[in-house]
This record gives sequence, C-alpha cells and structure tokens, in this order.
Amino acid sequence: MSRIGAWFRGSAPKSGSTPSPAASQVDLRAREIAAMEDAMASAAMIMNDDIDGAEERLRNGDSAFHHLGMAVCIFMRSILGFEKDIMVQAANRLYECETCAWNEMKKAQKESGSINGAEDRIYPPGSEYALAIADSQLMSAVIAVLHESLTEGIKGFYKLRKAYITLDGLLQAETAYLKRKGLHPDSSKENVASSSSSTSGGRSNDDTDTDLEFVDADEAHSGTQTPLNYEGHLAKGTKTPEKKLSQLSLDSNATSKPPSEIARSPVGAPSRSGFDHGPDSDIFTNPVDSFVHSGVNMCFGSLLVLLSMVPPTFSRLLSIIGFRGDRERGVQMLWQSSRFDNINGAVAGLMLLSYYHGLLSFADIVPSEEDVEKGAVVGYPRARCSALLAKMRSRFPDSGLWRFEEARVLGNSKDLHGALKILKSNTSKMRQVAALNNFEMALNSMYIHDYDDMRDNFLRCIELNDWSPTLYYYIAGCAELENYRNAFHSENKDESLIQLHKKKAEELFRKAPTVAGKKRFMSRPLPFEQFVARKMQKWEERAKECNVDLVDAVGVSPAEEMSYLWNGTKKMQTPELKMSEKVLGWDRLTAPKAARDKIKSEIDEQAMRDVIRAAVARSLGKFDDARELLDTVLSMDKLAFKGPTKDDYPLPAAHYEMAALAWVEVQKPELRRDVNEGDVNEGDEEDWLREKTEECHSWLDKVAKWETFILDARIGMRVQTGMDTIRWYKREHGWDTA
Repeated sequence: MSRIGAWFRGSAPKSGSTPSPAASQVDLRAREIAAMEDAMASAAMIMNDDIDGAEERLRNGDSAFHHLGMAVCIFMRSILGFEKDIMVQAANRLYECETCAWNEMKKAQKESGSINGAEDRIYPPGSEYALAIADSQLMSAVIAVLHESLTEGIKGFYKLRKAYITLDGLLQAETAYLKRKGLHPDSSKENVASSSSSTSGGRSNDDTDTDLEFVDADEAHSGTQTPLNYEGHLAKGTKTPEKKLSQLSLDSNATSKPPSEIARSPVGAPSRSGFDHGPDSDIFTNPVDSFVHSGVNMCFGSLLVLLSMVPPTFSRLLSIIGFRGDRERGVQMLWQSSRFDNINGAVAGLMLLSYYHGLLSFADIVPSEEDVEKGAVVGYPRARCSALLAKMRSRFPDSGLWRFEEARVLGNSKDLHGALKILKSNTSKMRQVAALNNFEMALNSMYIHDYDDMRDNFLRCIELNDWSPTLYYYIAGCAELENYRNAFHSENKDESLIQLHKKKAEELFRKAPTVAGKKRFMSRPLPFEQFVARKMQKWEERAKECNVDLVDAVGVSPAEEMSYLWNGTKKMQTPELKMSEKVLGWDRLTAPKAARDKIKSEIDEQAMRDVIRAAVARSLGKFDDARELLDTVLSMDKLAFKGPTKDDYPLPAAHYEMAALAWVEVQKPELRRDVNEGDVNEGDEEDWLREKTEECHSWLDKVAKWETFILDARIGMRVQTGMDTIRWYKREHGWDTA
C-alpha cells in the first residue's frame, strides 16, 4: 500500500494551490484506476464474442476509459464487417472518445505538478489519457482510410501522424525512466527519428518527468486548450510543426539523422532488449503503468507491422510523408504487449495471430522453421504462436474467434480437411466473426476443389457482410463453372445436369458486375472488383467473337486463378496439387475446337496458365519444370499484356515466382545443380548462397519497381515480405554492408 500511496501522492497539486487531503487524493486516483480496470474488463468481453455484453457494461460508466471501450466495440463491429454505416457510427464515437480523453488529460495535468515521487513514475501525468487519445486516432485513421472518400483518407493519415507523435513520446518516457534507474545503457542502436528527438536541446541529468508535456497543433476541443501529445523537452521555435512532421519515421534503423544530432537527442527508442519486463515485474506495480505500457506496445507495434506490409508502390508514397514500417520491431512490441492480461494484451495477441496466420500465409519467401528457432523474427514461430493461442483460448473460452485461429493453424500446416472440420463446427454470437469464419471456410473449400461447398459458402458471404458482393458472386460462379465442366466431360453425361450448372454459372457471373462499385478504397474501386469487371468484359467479347455462350468462352480455370491469388497452393497437399494440375488442362474447355484454339492462342491466357502451373509445380517439388514454365512467360512480349481486357499481372507474377524458386535453393542448398559434379568446399557454398540470395533480391526488386497493374497490392504484399526476409538473411550473414 505504501508504494501505491507514494505514487498517488506524486500526483498531488503543487504547493501554493488549494491543497486536498492526502486521503482524498488517494481516493480520487483509486476511483480513476477502478474505472480504468472496469472499462478494460468490460471491453475484454469482446474477445469472448460478447460484444453486446461489453457495450451493456460500458454504458454504466462515464469515464474516458469507458468511452474508449465503447469506441473499441463499434470499431470492431465496423472493421470485422467492413460495413459503411457502422464505420460512420464508429467515426463519430471515436471523435467523442478523443474529446473526452482530451479533457481528462488536461485535468490530470492541471492537478499534477509536485515533484514528490516523480522519480518513481514511468510516464508523465495524463499519459493514460494521452494513450486513449492515440488509440482513438489510430482507429479513426483506419476507418478514414477504409472510407470511400479520398479526402477522408488524407485526414486519416493526419490522424496517424498525431497518434505516432504521442506514442513516440510515451516510448521516450519509458527510455528516460530506464536510464534514470540504470536499467538501460545510455547508447542505443535504435533511435526513432521523431520530432522530439530531432528538435531537442541538451538536458541535464537531474531533470525528471515532471516538466514533460504533450504538444500538438491547435484543434477545436471544448475548454481551454492544453497541449495534447507528449514530445519530451522541445526547443521552442526551432522548427515548424509541418517540418517536424515531415521528418517523422517509423523505421527503427533510420539513418537520416546526422551523428551530432543523435548525440544531442535526450532519449532514443527502447532497444529490442531494453524494456522487456513482464507484468509481474516490480516496475508495473501500478495498474496505470501496465495499461500504458501494454497499450503503447500494442498500438505502436500494430502500426509498424501494418506499414511494413504495405506494397512497394504505396510504401514509397508513404515514405515521402514520413511513414516507414519496421516489421521486426513491431512484432517484438506486439509480443511484449501480449504478456499482459488486459484488453491491450488480448488485442496484441489477435494482431500477432492475424499477422502470422493471415498476412504471412500469403508469402513464400520467409525464413525456415530452423531459422526462426535461432531467432529470426520475420518468420513463423510455430511453438510460440501455439502457446499464445492456448493462452487466449483459456482466457476467452466462449469465443469463436480463437477457434477460427486454430483452424487457420491447421490450414497453414496443410491440413485443410482438419481446418474445415473446425470451421464447420465453429459458432459465434458475433456476426462479424461468423463472416470471417465463413470466408475462410469458402477459401478452404476452393483449395480442396469441393465446388458445391465453395459455391454455397461464398454465396453465404453475401448474407454475412457487404465487403465485396461482386467478388463473392464471381467466385461462386467459378465454382459452378467447374461443376459444369465436370458434368460436360463426364463419361456418363447427364444433359439436364450439364444445363443446370451452365445456367447457374452464367447467372452468377452476370450478377457480379451489377453489384460492383458499392465499395471503394481511397475513392477508387476495389482492385478485385476491377479485376472481375475486366474478366467479364474479356469473356463477353470473346463469346461474341467466337459465337459461343458466356461460360463456354471462359479459358483457364478461374477457380485455380483465385486459389493462386490467395496463395492456396501453399496450403495444398499432393492430392490437391495433382487435382489443380488436372483442372488447369486445356482439355477442360467446353467451347468448340475453333473457339478453343482462339483461347489457347492468346498470350495473356497462356502466361496466366503457366504462372499458376509453375506455382503448383514448385509446391510439388518440381523446380526444373516450374523454371521452364516461367522462362516461357518471361520471354513473352510485354506489350501483349496491354489493353483494357488483358490480364496484366502474369508477367510481374512470373518474376515473383522466379524469386521464390531462387529462395527455395537458398533454403535447400542440396538442390545445387553441380553438387554431384565434385567436392564443394565451404567457401564455394557461401559464394553460391550469396549468389542465389542476390538473384532472389533482383527478381523481387524488379517486381517492386513494376508499373501499376490491377493486382499490384496483392502481389506487392508477398514482395514486401520477401524483401524483409532477404534483408534479414543478408544481415545474418554479414552481407548487408557489402
């Protein structure tokens, strides 16, 4: 009690202001902490699929933390379902939360000021509310970027900047605390190039947190304006806010700052081995510190990871305005936050599992499991993720969200049938979780070539959310097309069955474009909706030219194409891969011979088929066959892929596939062609590995610099992960500075 009482007394008013009895101050702070803990416990019910119960409990409180909890509830509804009207409600609720937290932060700063006990505080007064503001701004930024308006998207990036400055300031407070306690060396290899560090002057060793302040641009908030975002000790008048913002970087390895300026910086960002204390540490005896520390690591970690996944073409634009991700550091911050048994830790755990089982599952160029065991952060730590998932299942036993993650673990382990068994039995009270579960079930059905379930599950997606009805109808049509082709080529032909599937496939295909355009991203149509519109136009023109029905004008299996674009081949076992080889055969076409010859002669159609076949061959271990197919694509004329109905992604995708093949050889040196031609010494093997690594990087770099194409974001995510992996591999081998 004495430790907590001392902390409370540290927040007492300055001498000279109207004093309050110590007991009253303790009671005030105790009520604040009780409100914070109640709000966090209520919000954590979301992770147990009880979002209605969470909202009901949160309505009983009126603190800034309860407002934040309510905002999280509606944000989760909007982000899981991608529903526009709920996004509007979320934006309004987040603004209310930000205003409330702003007012509470001003109050906390005003009531603070005494230096008594300041050395025992990690964060400056009002930091818990500053974190609530940053939380609100980050969620507002996500909502704005997903909004259909370009203007709203730009506002979202501004919110992102503001949140970054606040979070950066809180991290600096942690580092300053560690330095004061002698728990952290003065020199850190990682400095965040932030506005506070680049504009700070000197600082004496006897400074404390008491004069740290939150500073931000003027905004319309109720009451007297008080600085919002903590930025450490600022040298007033040295640089404009606009210039300081333009120099922001989220890259922990930023090198743009000259050494002399780094030396003048008061504090740097904590190193990877710095602030790694767990929730049981003596440092976190105060619940507010646990809340702020876990929240900062969750928010900043999520931001760094998400920005690191941005495709190369977009990341270059973001870097111009100061946004750079850092996947390794972001992942480590999320793991640190996940150690805390509060809502922040739960969200961090969800982010980690979503990253590993979702975003990372799209990638092929990742460290091996052996490399991960040796400390490779960019890879998939199977055992650690299993332990985290078990912990979350134990904390939230009624949630379908964690069962959904269990299914994705099996899917990524190539046990698609086991994954489907879990998904089919998984239930959730939250419609948004049910939608995620159903979409995963639809994809897995596609990967195992169960076309009836594939069709039904994608049609059910339309009922569960309105993210992209166009895509759902289109892929359901792809399933019916395969049913039609199966019936058409069956030895025991059933004409009624053939016509049934043909009619249904055409209905679904024609329905897809009619519901397009309802969703937009940054004022632009969704890439997959553009993709579907182009496909339909291509097939329509071909059907007219060849005088055949629409479904007979379809060429290479669009279902296999969808599997490739979701990297389903990575999850398939040999039977599924063999089936994919069969489905990709030209003999599956249903058009007359003249029309078939016309389809087979189209360059982009040939290229698309060969790229998908190469990915299947790679997954089967037929690396020479894959390379031969890709060489054919790479020799094609680039102009053949230009045009309003041409598939423009096969050529950059072929370059990516070549990078993936080179990485396979890096990971499996025994595949070296000259290994049996004589003894290979260690120096030769090192040179060969380096050559293959550079080859992989070269192919990836070509894709990264490719001109815009419709699916550049989807393929770009794989490229970005590959780039991060290559950087890590070069660093591990001491090649990064050569």
